[in-house]
Amino acid sequence: MLPLRDNVPTRTRPFVTWGLIVANILVWVLYQLPDLERSVEELAYQPCEVVHTCAGQAVGQDWPLTALTSMFMHGSWSHLLGNMLFLWIFGNNVEDVLGHLRYLAFYLAGGFAATALQSAITLSTGSSADAAIPNLGASGAVSAVLGAYLLLLPRAKVLTLIFFILREIPAIAFLGFWFLFQLYSGGASLQRPEEGGGVAFFAHVGGFVFGFLLIKLVQVRKPLQPRY
Repeated sequence: MLPLRDNVPTRTRPFVTWGLIVANILVWVLYQLPDLERSVEELAYQPCEVVHTCAGQAVGQDWPLTALTSMFMHGSWSHLLGNMLFLWIFGNNVEDVLGHLRYLAFYLAGGFAATALQSAITLSTGSSADAAIPNLGASGAVSAVLGAYLLLLPRAKVLTLIFFILREIPAIAFLGFWFLFQLYSGGASLQRPEEGGGVAFFAHVGGFVFGFLLIKLVQVRKPLQPRY
């Protein structure tokens, strides 16, 4: 299912959402594409950094920095474009509810929460090799935006491409299915780990739950209602 747009207007222009999209694209094009492997080695986050078990890790390595920089890195064009599409569609309404600066803080905090859950799962259930696999992508932070959107606007409509057919789906159905798929896939990954890494499903789960639980505590105003 590929979302294309929603039907909820905003009061203000989503400058932070636009800025985040531009920042992610610039990091990918200017920093990662010239040497993808080197960029991942330098600024992607590894769970083993937290417990100082990464091979060749310097004592006191600043893993909070890589937890931040990894939110602006991606592994492929499809990884980048998928995350930015979801952020484009759902981010503007959450930004409208929070205001620009609060939204930025919420987005980053959601990314850290996502990283924390994925790290906890990896370090408690995975091997040392699993803990050394780089984690990168905006998915965790974007998932926090999705969780917030679901609670704020469950009756919004999302125009969705499903097997070459366009359908408007209620946000509660679209995002609810998305979350359940992440939860199911995360459980399956524990039973059948993918060799060499894969999608960080628990980062998606952690970010989504963070956004869903926290948005009402930090929102400044109510969202505008769907146009129809």
